[in-house]
Amino acid sequence: MAEESNANGAAAPAAPVVKMQVLAQFVRDMSFENMVAQKGLSGTEMQPDIQVGVSLDARKRAVENQYDVIAKFKITSKNKANDDTLFLMELEYGGVFLVEGVPDAQLHPFLLIECPRMLFPFIRRIISDVTHDGGFPPLSIDNVDFMALYRQEMARRAAAAPATAPVVTN
Repeated sequence: MAEESNANGAAAPAAPVVKMQVLAQFVRDMSFENMVAQKGLSGTEMQPDIQVGVSLDARKRAVENQYDVIAKFKITSKNKANDDTLFLMELEYGGVFLVEGVPDAQLHPFLLIECPRMLFPFIRRIISDVTHDGGFPPLSIDNVDFMALYRQEMARRAAAAPATAPVVTN
């Protein structure tokens, strides 16, 4: 390992080199339902209200330093005028990542923040293509702040966890 000098002139170990490589990408599951066509809602004034839900999952693969990361998007478009559902799309998009040099304490956030950032442009394109091919204007979803999403999930888990403080009795 290479060494560098710190402020005191003493040798300090260099930070590990982080390596991330996308080995594969895939659609694990996808569905698109055009409710307008199914219900025959022609002639209705449409003012879409689009809601996007995102969840993430990561797990270790059997191969050393390889991880599966799955981004799940649920997109619902409702008509503001009467609350009828216009379309519903669900997409689970995954990537297989080789990750090296990330300390264990930082691996979980790295997998759920940095890896989805790499997948997002492909997810956005799929959503745009499918909504267009499904009879609607292409939907270009806004950027997702995966760091904020991670922090919200960690806060939710912390709030849901029972208090584990020891009980002192006399």
